[in-house]
Amino acid sequence: MAATAANKVSEVATRGLADGIDALDWQRLSDELGGHGHAIIPSLLQPKQCSALADLYASKDLFRSRVVMSRHGFGRGEYQYFKYPLPELVGSLRRALYPHLAPIANRWNELLRIDVRYPSEHQEFIARCHEAGQLRPTPLLLQYEAGDYNCLHQDLYGEHVFPLQVAVLLSQPGRDFSGGEFVLTEQRPRMQSRAEVVPLEQGDAVVFAVHHRPVQGTRGIYRVNMRHGVSRLRSGHRHTLGVIFHDAT
Repeated sequence: MAATAANKVSEVATRGLADGIDALDWQRLSDELGGHGHAIIPSLLQPKQCSALADLYASKDLFRSRVVMSRHGFGRGEYQYFKYPLPELVGSLRRALYPHLAPIANRWNELLRIDVRYPSEHQEFIARCHEAGQLRPTPLLLQYEAGDYNCLHQDLYGEHVFPLQVAVLLSQPGRDFSGGEFVLTEQRPRMQSRAEVVPLEQGDAVVFAVHHRPVQGTRGIYRVNMRHGVSRLRSGHRHTLGVIFHDAT
Protein backbone atom coordinates (compact mmCIF):
# COMPACT_ATOMS: atom_id res chain seq x y z
CA MET A 1 0.00 0.00 0.00
CA ALA A 2 2.78 2.43 0.94
CA ALA A 3 4.71 1.67 -2.24
CA THR A 4 1.57 2.20 -4.34
CA ALA A 5 0.87 5.54 -2.68
CA ALA A 6 4.46 6.66 -3.12
CA ASN A 7 4.35 5.65 -6.78
CA LYS A 8 1.19 7.71 -7.19
CA VAL A 9 3.06 10.81 -6.02
CA SER A 10 5.92 9.93 -8.35
CA GLU A 11 3.54 9.65 -11.30
CA VAL A 12 2.08 13.11 -10.82
CA ALA A 13 5.40 14.71 -9.89
CA THR A 14 6.41 17.39 -12.36
CA ARG A 15 9.56 16.33 -14.17
CA GLY A 16 10.64 19.94 -14.41
CA LEU A 17 10.20 20.67 -10.70
CA ALA A 18 13.88 21.47 -10.16
CA ASP A 19 13.96 23.62 -13.31
CA GLY A 20 10.91 25.51 -12.10
CA ILE A 21 12.52 26.12 -8.73
CA ASP A 22 15.73 27.28 -10.42
CA ALA A 23 13.69 29.75 -12.50
CA LEU A 24 12.07 31.44 -9.50
CA ASP A 25 12.91 35.05 -8.75
CA TRP A 26 15.30 34.25 -5.92
CA GLN A 27 16.39 37.85 -5.53
CA ARG A 28 12.79 38.81 -4.74
CA LEU A 29 12.43 35.89 -2.37
CA SER A 30 15.69 36.78 -0.65
CA ASP A 31 14.60 40.41 -0.28
CA GLU A 32 11.24 39.38 1.20
CA LEU A 33 12.89 36.97 3.60
CA GLY A 34 15.28 39.70 4.70
CA GLY A 35 12.51 42.23 5.11
CA HIS A 36 9.80 40.13 6.69
CA GLY A 37 11.24 36.77 7.72
CA HIS A 38 9.10 34.92 5.18
CA ALA A 39 8.36 34.78 1.45
CA ILE A 40 5.59 33.11 -0.56
CA ILE A 41 6.22 30.91 -3.61
CA PRO A 42 2.89 30.80 -5.48
CA SER A 43 1.82 27.47 -7.01
CA LEU A 44 4.99 25.58 -6.13
CA LEU A 45 2.95 22.38 -6.44
CA GLN A 46 0.01 21.59 -8.71
CA PRO A 47 -3.39 20.44 -7.33
CA LYS A 48 -2.79 16.79 -8.33
CA GLN A 49 0.53 16.81 -6.53
CA CYS A 50 -1.09 18.32 -3.44
CA SER A 51 -3.87 15.74 -3.40
CA ALA A 52 -1.44 12.86 -3.91
CA LEU A 53 0.75 14.06 -1.04
CA ALA A 54 -2.23 14.54 1.28
CA ASP A 55 -3.37 10.99 0.47
CA LEU A 56 -0.05 9.67 1.74
CA TYR A 57 -1.14 10.45 5.30
CA ALA A 58 -3.00 7.13 5.43
CA SER A 59 0.09 5.16 4.34
CA LYS A 60 1.57 4.42 7.74
CA ASP A 61 4.53 2.50 6.34
CA LEU A 62 5.95 5.72 4.85
CA PHE A 63 6.42 7.36 8.26
CA ARG A 64 8.79 6.89 11.17
CA SER A 65 6.56 8.42 13.87
CA ARG A 66 3.17 10.01 14.51
CA VAL A 67 2.60 12.87 16.95
CA VAL A 68 -0.79 13.74 18.43
CA MET A 69 -0.34 17.39 19.41
CA SER A 70 -2.72 17.42 22.39
CA ARG A 71 -0.66 14.77 24.18
CA HIS A 72 2.35 17.08 24.28
CA GLY A 73 0.74 20.50 24.69
CA PHE A 74 1.55 21.42 21.09
CA GLY A 75 -2.06 22.26 20.19
CA ARG A 76 -4.63 20.02 18.51
CA GLY A 77 -4.24 17.95 15.37
CA GLU A 78 -1.51 15.53 14.41
CA TYR A 79 1.47 15.06 12.15
CA GLN A 80 3.75 12.31 10.88
CA TYR A 81 7.45 12.39 10.03
CA PHE A 82 8.49 10.58 6.86
CA LYS A 83 11.14 7.92 7.08
CA TYR A 84 13.96 7.37 4.60
CA PRO A 85 13.81 6.95 1.69
CA LEU A 86 11.56 9.97 1.30
CA PRO A 87 8.80 9.95 -1.32
CA GLU A 88 10.29 11.16 -4.60
CA LEU A 89 8.44 14.47 -4.68
CA VAL A 90 9.34 15.31 -1.07
CA GLY A 91 12.99 14.45 -1.56
CA SER A 92 13.11 16.39 -4.82
CA LEU A 93 11.69 19.50 -3.16
CA ARG A 94 14.24 19.27 -0.38
CA ARG A 95 17.17 18.86 -2.78
CA ALA A 96 16.02 21.51 -5.26
CA LEU A 97 15.15 24.25 -2.75
CA TYR A 98 18.22 23.93 -0.54
CA PRO A 99 20.91 25.26 -2.97
CA HIS A 100 18.95 28.50 -3.36
CA LEU A 101 18.38 28.89 0.37
CA ALA A 102 21.94 28.09 1.48
CA PRO A 103 23.42 31.43 0.24
CA ILE A 104 20.66 33.30 2.08
CA ALA A 105 21.34 31.28 5.24
CA ASN A 106 25.07 31.97 4.96
CA ARG A 107 24.45 35.69 4.51
CA TRP A 108 22.20 35.76 7.56
CA ASN A 109 24.83 34.01 9.68
CA GLU A 110 27.48 36.43 8.46
CA LEU A 111 25.30 39.39 9.44
CA LEU A 112 24.65 37.85 12.86
CA ARG A 113 28.33 36.97 13.33
CA ILE A 114 27.57 33.26 13.54
CA ASP A 115 30.53 31.18 12.36
CA VAL A 116 28.51 28.32 10.82
CA ARG A 117 28.41 28.15 7.01
CA TYR A 118 26.29 25.79 4.92
CA PRO A 119 27.54 23.76 1.93
CA SER A 120 26.03 24.33 -1.49
CA GLU A 121 24.44 20.86 -1.77
CA HIS A 122 21.89 19.42 0.63
CA GLN A 123 23.49 15.99 0.81
CA GLU A 124 26.67 17.54 2.20
CA PHE A 125 24.69 19.26 4.93
CA ILE A 126 22.78 16.06 5.75
CA ALA A 127 26.12 14.26 6.08
CA ARG A 128 27.10 16.88 8.65
CA CYS A 129 23.87 16.22 10.55
CA HIS A 130 24.37 12.45 10.45
CA GLU A 131 27.95 12.71 11.70
CA ALA A 132 26.57 14.54 14.74
CA GLY A 133 24.00 11.83 15.41
CA GLN A 134 21.06 13.63 13.75
CA LEU A 135 19.90 10.63 11.73
CA ARG A 136 16.11 10.93 11.65
CA PRO A 137 14.45 12.66 8.66
CA THR A 138 12.28 15.66 9.46
CA PRO A 139 9.99 16.30 6.42
CA LEU A 140 6.43 15.79 7.65
CA LEU A 141 2.74 15.85 6.81
CA LEU A 142 0.37 17.69 9.15
CA GLN A 143 -3.35 16.99 9.42
CA TYR A 144 -5.98 19.23 11.02
CA GLU A 145 -9.75 19.08 11.41
CA ALA A 146 -12.30 21.49 12.87
CA GLY A 147 -11.11 22.89 16.20
CA ASP A 148 -7.46 21.96 15.64
CA TYR A 149 -4.56 24.42 15.82
CA ASN A 150 -0.77 24.44 16.13
CA CYS A 151 0.82 26.43 18.95
CA LEU A 152 3.64 28.84 18.15
CA HIS A 153 6.92 26.95 18.05
CA GLN A 154 10.34 26.48 16.45
CA ASP A 155 11.49 23.29 14.71
CA LEU A 156 14.88 22.73 16.35
CA TYR A 157 16.02 19.10 16.44
CA GLY A 158 19.67 19.08 17.38
CA GLU A 159 23.01 20.86 17.20
CA HIS A 160 22.85 21.48 13.45
CA VAL A 161 19.94 23.68 12.40
CA PHE A 162 19.37 25.06 8.92
CA PRO A 163 17.82 28.52 9.53
CA LEU A 164 15.12 28.37 6.82
CA GLN A 165 12.29 25.94 6.19
CA VAL A 166 9.31 25.57 3.84
CA ALA A 167 5.63 24.71 4.32
CA VAL A 168 3.34 23.87 1.40
CA LEU A 169 -0.43 24.09 1.80
CA LEU A 170 -1.97 20.95 0.27
CA SER A 171 -5.65 21.83 0.83
CA GLN A 172 -7.76 24.60 -0.67
CA PRO A 173 -9.03 27.35 1.69
CA GLY A 174 -12.74 27.98 1.33
CA ARG A 175 -13.35 24.58 -0.24
CA ASP A 176 -11.60 22.07 2.02
CA PHE A 177 -11.44 24.13 5.20
CA SER A 178 -11.97 27.53 6.81
CA GLY A 179 -9.80 29.23 9.40
CA GLY A 180 -6.46 27.51 9.88
CA GLU A 181 -4.25 30.42 8.79
CA PHE A 182 -0.47 30.15 8.86
CA VAL A 183 0.82 32.57 11.51
CA LEU A 184 4.29 33.97 12.19
CA THR A 185 5.41 36.01 15.18
CA GLU A 186 8.61 37.91 15.79
CA GLN A 187 10.01 39.15 19.08
CA ARG A 188 12.34 42.12 18.82
CA PRO A 189 14.45 43.13 21.83
CA ARG A 190 12.53 45.25 24.37
CA MET A 191 9.38 45.18 22.20
CA GLN A 192 6.13 43.24 22.27
CA SER A 193 5.68 40.37 19.81
CA ARG A 194 4.35 41.14 16.33
CA ALA A 195 2.12 38.63 14.53
CA GLU A 196 1.57 38.23 10.81
CA VAL A 197 -0.96 36.02 9.02
CA VAL A 198 0.43 34.58 5.77
CA PRO A 199 -2.29 34.02 3.12
CA LEU A 200 -1.81 30.78 1.17
CA GLU A 201 -3.74 28.96 -1.57
CA GLN A 202 -3.47 25.28 -2.42
CA GLY A 203 0.03 24.55 -3.73
CA ASP A 204 1.54 27.77 -2.38
CA ALA A 205 4.68 27.48 -0.30
CA VAL A 206 5.95 29.78 2.40
CA VAL A 207 9.67 29.98 3.13
CA PHE A 208 10.33 31.26 6.64
CA ALA A 209 12.90 31.60 9.39
CA VAL A 210 13.20 28.61 11.69
CA HIS A 211 14.27 30.46 14.84
CA HIS A 212 15.76 33.91 14.18
CA ARG A 213 16.69 36.38 11.45
CA PRO A 214 18.87 39.51 11.15
CA VAL A 215 17.27 42.95 11.22
CA GLN A 216 18.93 46.30 10.57
CA GLY A 217 18.54 48.68 13.49
CA THR A 218 19.83 52.17 14.23
CA ARG A 219 22.83 50.65 16.01
CA GLY A 220 23.53 47.86 13.55
CA ILE A 221 22.26 44.35 12.93
CA TYR A 222 20.38 42.58 15.69
CA ARG A 223 18.63 39.23 16.06
CA VAL A 224 14.84 38.83 15.92
CA ASN A 225 13.34 35.66 17.37
CA MET A 226 10.72 33.95 15.15
CA ARG A 227 7.97 31.42 15.85
CA HIS A 228 5.27 29.92 13.66
CA GLY A 229 1.97 28.12 14.07
CA VAL A 230 -1.53 27.63 12.66
CA SER A 231 -4.70 29.34 13.90
CA ARG A 232 -7.82 27.37 14.83
CA LEU A 233 -9.49 25.49 12.00
CA ARG A 234 -13.16 26.47 11.92
CA SER A 235 -14.37 23.74 9.56
CA GLY A 236 -13.20 21.01 7.21
CA HIS A 237 -9.79 19.34 6.91
CA ARG A 238 -6.36 20.83 6.20
CA HIS A 239 -3.11 19.10 5.16
CA THR A 240 0.33 20.67 4.97
CA LEU A 241 3.73 19.44 3.86
CA GLY A 242 6.63 20.64 5.99
CA VAL A 243 10.11 20.60 4.45
CA ILE A 244 12.80 20.95 7.10
CA PHE A 245 16.37 20.75 5.88
CA HIS A 246 18.16 19.45 9.00
CA ASP A 247 17.62 15.97 10.41
CA ALA A 248 16.81 15.16 14.03
CA THR A 249 18.61 13.43 16.87
